[in-house]
Amino acid sequence: MIGPTGAVKVMVVTKPVDFRKGAEGLAALVREAMGADPFLCVGRDYVAEPP
Repeated sequence: MIGPTGAVKVMVVTKPVDFRKGAEGLAALVREAMGADPFLCVGRDYVAEPP
């Protein structure tokens, strides 16, 4: 496995979330709870892929 080069921040929230809020509502939760920019994307990871 090839790891990322440089420092990588991984943020995980363990509280239940209501996904019916939509993208803007979820982004607002990230801003309020974590003080982070939800649209700052430095990479993408997939948990599972179809066979």
